[in-house]
Amino acid sequence: MCLAIPAQVSQLLDDQQQFAMVDVMGVRRRANIELLRDDPPQVGDWVLVHVGFAMSKVSAKYAEEQLELLNLLGEAAEPIIEPTAESTAEPAAESSRSETAADSMLREPRDEIR
Repeated sequence: MCLAIPAQVSQLLDDQQQFAMVDVMGVRRRANIELLRDDPPQVGDWVLVHVGFAMSKVSAKYAEEQLELLNLLGEAAEPIIEPTAESTAEPAAESSRSETAADSMLREPRDEIR
């Protein structure tokens, strides 16, 4: 399953409108906006980002609804951050975040459907 995350464009990074800085719940990252060349996003616009590419523009209302839904699912509890040399140097210590319902479902064995 693929998931696109709503992000707000905070800065256009080049004159060719190929890259923008986007904000996903306080985490800023670079996104390729070239797929939206026919209707390029401007600073303040909302886009759906999948694997670093802005796939479509969306309304602020739609973005808010989707972010709220992600929060309900527990998926938005972990920020989306690019790995750094520091974070990949050693295995991370046990996470201190609380377990979500999704974590619990993944951990528990399931009965097979017959």
